Amino acid sequence: MKKIEAIIRKSKYREVKEALHEVGVNFFSYWDVTGVGNEKEGHVYRGISYSTTDIQRRYLSIVVNDDFEETTIKAIIKAAATGEVGDGKIFVSDVNECYRIRTGEKGGNTLK
Repeated sequence: MKKIEAIIRKSKYREVKEALHEVGVNFFSYWDVTGVGNEKEGHVYRGISYSTTDIQRRYLSIVVNDDFEETTIKAIIKAAATGEVGDGKIFVSDVNECYRIRTGEKGGNTLK
């Protein structure tokens, strides 16, 4: 099993969620997070300068079976990409085991 963690623009969350549902990822967790990015300049809006060093993003945590890793990543990239700096990052790590609390069942079938 793989744990896919994605940090995306908050404005792209709805599109990413729909893309994940379309490929069969129906369960994941998410959080609103603030991070520090590479952008060093502020933006000016109506004459007021705003710092862009603290960036609002959405953090997604998804666990999938190994054979579904590439499909999930492609769906996120396709839906989240704008082509601009700040589109986000995806991290993939191994998950050793998964348990369904209700039944005590373990293994990849618990993700269905």
